[in-house]
Amino acid sequence: MPYKTKSDLPESVKHVLPTHAQDIYKEAFNSAWEQYKDKEDRRDDASREETAHKVA
Repeated sequence: MPYKTKSDLPESVKHVLPTHAQDIYKEAFNSAWEQYKDKEDRRDDASREETAHKVA
């Protein structure tokens, strides 16, 4: 699911990335979430969420 705020990001992202990088990660994830909504656009039977995290 797309992230609305930086505080919604996974702990593994919040504790590793600086604040400005968290903004970039959130925007990249949300963009990939939309871009890879169709299963045929993803590789190796990856879930939509897994693909979006890989892209971000």
